[in-house]
Amino acid sequence: MAFGSFNDKAGRSQMHNMADINVTPMVDVMLVLLVIFIIAAPLMTPAIKLDLPQAAAKPGQQQPESLQIAIDAAGIIYLQGVATDLAALEPRFRQAALQQPQPDLQLRADKSTRYDVLAQLMAAAQAQGLNKIAFVMQPVTEADTAKP
Repeated sequence: MAFGSFNDKAGRSQMHNMADINVTPMVDVMLVLLVIFIIAAPLMTPAIKLDLPQAAAKPGQQQPESLQIAIDAAGIIYLQGVATDLAALEPRFRQAALQQPQPDLQLRADKSTRYDVLAQLMAAAQAQGLNKIAFVMQPVTEADTAKP
């Protein structure tokens, strides 16, 4: 489409092509369509009535508490943070072994703890019926691996 100008300086008409597209009508149409879809979208969702089955479920099993035992470098045994001795632990081991499911025995020992203290503790736990013994360790960090 060509439009002429009304400026005729030399007495003759100069014809120029206009290369601009008028997008205003297109934007108006798109906005109207957008409003129509926004209004009509909630009406298009069908409401399906379902008769769902009902079921009664038992509550999930509780995880048994774990027995946390720590042994320091001097060989002092701590049960849940309280200092104790091996003779006092045996009734607690027996009681824990009777629980269903059986709790874990989480053993934290200082790296300079004597092996015989660990062996006596594990033997006492096994004699009372505790089978799940876990050793808790400190994870290795990058600073530990960078040492020469």
